[in-house]
Amino acid sequence: MSSHDERAPEAELGLLDATMIGMGAMIGAGIFVLTGLAAEIAGPAAILVFVLNGVVTAFTGLSYAELASAIPKSGGGYAFVNETFEALPSFLMGWMLWFAYMIAGALYALGFAPNFIELLHVYGIVPPPDQVGAVALPILDAAVPLGFGLALVAVALFVGLNAVSTAASGSVETIFTATKVTILLIFVGFGVASPMFSSAEFQPLFPEASGAFAILPAMGLTFIAFEGYDLITTVTEEVKNPRENIPKAIFVSLAATVVVYMAVVTVAIGTLGADGLAAAGEAGIAAAATEFMPTGIPVIMNGGAVIVFGAVFSTLTALNAVVIASSRVAFSMGREGQLLPSFGQIHHRFGTPFVAILASAVVMLGSVALPTKSAGNMSSLFFLLSFVVVNGAVIKLRRERPNLNRPYEMPYYPVPPILGIVLNLVLTGVLVEYLVRTDPTALVLSVAWILLGAVVYVALDRYRTRGTEADAEPTADGEPIAED
Repeated sequence: MSSHDERAPEAELGLLDATMIGMGAMIGAGIFVLTGLAAEIAGPAAILVFVLNGVVTAFTGLSYAELASAIPKSGGGYAFVNETFEALPSFLMGWMLWFAYMIAGALYALGFAPNFIELLHVYGIVPPPDQVGAVALPILDAAVPLGFGLALVAVALFVGLNAVSTAASGSVETIFTATKVTILLIFVGFGVASPMFSSAEFQPLFPEASGAFAILPAMGLTFIAFEGYDLITTVTEEVKNPRENIPKAIFVSLAATVVVYMAVVTVAIGTLGADGLAAAGEAGIAAAATEFMPTGIPVIMNGGAVIVFGAVFSTLTALNAVVIASSRVAFSMGREGQLLPSFGQIHHRFGTPFVAILASAVVMLGSVALPTKSAGNMSSLFFLLSFVVVNGAVIKLRRERPNLNRPYEMPYYPVPPILGIVLNLVLTGVLVEYLVRTDPTALVLSVAWILLGAVVYVALDRYRTRGTEADAEPTADGEPIAED
């Protein structure tokens, strides 16, 4: 393709940008959308759900930090596994991770749409969300629901932004993440000062029907909220001094995210109560804010509006982050010859993996048609499986290449990666059992994506084989010309 060459990505992102990319994904739609759902399953123990997810994540985060310091390549977990395992396992790893990010993008776009409609409603621009109709498309002689249309526009907007500038998308991520963290800190501040919080009741901690085991399915449901540290490593080659900055960004973003989640969920349950939070469902945080934050404020209107505003920012930052991540995984696979070569090329003008971004956008736009719950479940499932493989990679690399330069080595090896494997497998089993009971569509689509990957792998292998045979042109005496 004439418009592309073999340029490498340029290192334009600093430690702050890398940290904000991780936090942008982790403090995304999850904190606003999933908190009420977690309280519905686990009651006040929803606080423990997010803490324990942070602990599970930390074990795998240590593996990511060590691998990122030793293998400073873009592509996230795929790059590490590709360096460690054979072709087929590494392809499957990249295939799963790419899909997980694309589906997560659809999830965040679907979460952005209703919050944006609610925000427009607060300011009197549109009627209440349940009264908003479809938008007519005269050119196509059709009409689409406003929420669906907004989700498509959001994906298209951030795909365009990422396609033309990595630096611009990184700056947007930093600004948006700082804005939503500020909003959440305001929420926590008003909540702690509220008389409602002074009489907070967190007992009984666990639901009477299911007891402490209620934590496990709630952890599986909300695990997607903590995938951001892989996302940081997908842009390794675009980060300055990656061997030092990537491990730092992983630890800082993970620690900050767990603290923010603990504070927000504690305030929400302490003011609205676990039952009230569960009843509010996906709007749980906004409902809590409405109870204790001031009303009648010019421009801001009320606490619920502030939180809806934060939810809009959060879903957009998460969407931007996964557009970056999904395209970098595809770029890395293309560069390693595990997708078409055009995926691994950098645009000569924009300096971005242009083809990889557009290919990711196609799947992401199509996935917007999925139910929100199915998108979340599928993304969580593939992230869990991917993290199991990454923990296996750090063990295999230590055994086979003990002298590899590792600026950062995890403490207490091999305990963290072994615990990471075991805990991620436990959550995978719990999530699969949950999907069998409640969301078989997500399970079927997940299996279908793996089967499609097998077909693509075989097709690309035959494509490469034919290319090799064509290059080995026969000489006059019938002998092929040896490659250089």
